[in-house]
Amino acid sequence: MKKTRICIVTATRAEYGLLYWLLKDFQGAEDFEVDLVVTGMHLSAQYGYTYRDIEADGFNIHHKIEMLLSSDTPTGMSKSIGLGLIGFADLLCASSYDFVLVLGDRYELLAIVQAALMAVIPVIHLSGGELTEGVIDDCIRHAITKMSHLHFVTNERYRQRVIQMGEHPERVYTVGEPGLEHLRRSTLLSKSELEVVLDFPIRGSLFLVTYHPETLNGDSVEAACDALFQALSSFENASIIISYPNADASGNLIITAIDSFAAVRKGRVYVTKSLGHINYLSALSLADVVIGNSSSGLVEAPSFETPTVNVGDRQKGRLKAISVIDVKADAKPIVNAISRALSEEFKAAIVDVENPYGDGHTTEKVITALRTVDPATLIPKSFYDLETL
Repeated sequence: MKKTRICIVTATRAEYGLLYWLLKDFQGAEDFEVDLVVTGMHLSAQYGYTYRDIEADGFNIHHKIEMLLSSDTPTGMSKSIGLGLIGFADLLCASSYDFVLVLGDRYELLAIVQAALMAVIPVIHLSGGELTEGVIDDCIRHAITKMSHLHFVTNERYRQRVIQMGEHPERVYTVGEPGLEHLRRSTLLSKSELEVVLDFPIRGSLFLVTYHPETLNGDSVEAACDALFQALSSFENASIIISYPNADASGNLIITAIDSFAAVRKGRVYVTKSLGHINYLSALSLADVVIGNSSSGLVEAPSFETPTVNVGDRQKGRLKAISVIDVKADAKPIVNAISRALSEEFKAAIVDVENPYGDGHTTEKVITALRTVDPATLIPKSFYDLETL
């Protein structure tokens, strides 16, 4: 039996968490052979060498492609893409993969899909068609869509958007959000177990905080951080878990602000480069409120009926459940939004909240669809024109 060979690439801790169950299911599928390639933040000491978490989960890393420079400037990001393109060109042009599979919208993926395009390898793209208007990732996601050949999107609205971009409907599948698979299949930690793992006692309300740069917003990162941490300082009885931002432009400024905030609140604030996906989801399930601008506050949090205070414009345009409170990056509105999220009235209003991102059966839908696709039929691809309006 000829196996379908797939190169799956991960560049960040969050993206790996979303791919986890797909990787597991591919491991158990006799008709697929998967090479796992790690790059980007996974290989960085600053972000916790998270490739070690992947190995601890039992996955064999077939290739490591260094590409991340220590600089967090736009120039550094552009040069990182260039390094990645060189590394992935060497890998993919010498390979015999049937597919390259990527998820999301990170700038690292531009290098990967460009190399696949030159090597004439069809690209599978997960989570296309979404909007995040406050960051450059929005444009990157759509660029990846146009360089991809199969699309697995999280809901029907995003499917229609991908088709609107000229992709053939029969190549665009609605499968839901892969991260929700954890809700069905992962064993999360209890409060006492999480306290032991983190060596961090949780007292009072639990805040889970992640704040990334808004790479298309001209406002000062320092001002936004000042507003966020000024607001958090108003809740002196809360326990706060803060994870570092992604490797984006100005990310180091946020890290400095996080460390300064935590330094004078020892015992009440826990800071980590990476929680790992099980610890993170456990904290998400236990949190009284998620604060910041991580996509997890929109995608996973509603399934736990956990309120989200979504700060700023990073996630602007994305579908949101009623459990999400949007607020600008000013201290007083953030305080008011957190207070609202903690209120019994708001918690009662989001009981049985509907999550717009699916039912947690993504991986079986993806694998079933791939068994029906002959990669030789995907290249070249033609542009799908909508009917004249």
